[in-house]
Amino acid sequence: MINRQKFSARFVFVLGLVALVSACTSNNTATINSSAALNASLLQQPWLLVDTKKDTLLLMQGNQPLKSFPQIAVGSSGVGIKYRRGDNKTPLGVFRVGWINDRSRFKTFIGLDYPNLDYAERALRERKIDALTYDRIRAAWVNGYVPPQDTPLGGQIGIHGLGLGDPGIHRAGINWTSGCVALDNQQIAALRPWVKVGMRVEIR
Repeated sequence: MINRQKFSARFVFVLGLVALVSACTSNNTATINSSAALNASLLQQPWLLVDTKKDTLLLMQGNQPLKSFPQIAVGSSGVGIKYRRGDNKTPLGVFRVGWINDRSRFKTFIGLDYPNLDYAERALRERKIDALTYDRIRAAWVNGYVPPQDTPLGGQIGIHGLGLGDPGIHRAGINWTSGCVALDNQQIAALRPWVKVGMRVEIR
């Protein structure tokens, strides 16, 4: 009698365990499938690729270019890792559109969320910023806000037009910006309808 009771208790326990594991597996699979679908959806949304080697800005959808804007200009000190404010260097990396100013002196200014976490973490390791500054940048980035633009790493990095600037200098292929990516006024006007806050921008 005691053995049967023990067997019954064990049997009920095993059934309960199987049900629990099955329930967890089902939920996890659904979550994974949902995440995969979300990631696939995000990958299909338009994004911007700034190819500094080809001096071209591409409007992309997935891996396919939708529009090409050639003969861009970058910072007068070229491109690379941006270490400080005022170095006139265009930062390489992956960013998001943080804000858009359609009344800029450059016609349209598409602001990027520089400095991003990669730049903040590098600067903290190299003691170019302190922990408080890093925390400010991280908190803004994680919560989807524009990071502080007043740190030693600089700010106001974006994609913009010429405004009333000299188109001849731009056409000559001179890198004339203070660290931004510049198009001519016709190009920025053609790009503008595609751009929205939060859009992915890769500069490479």
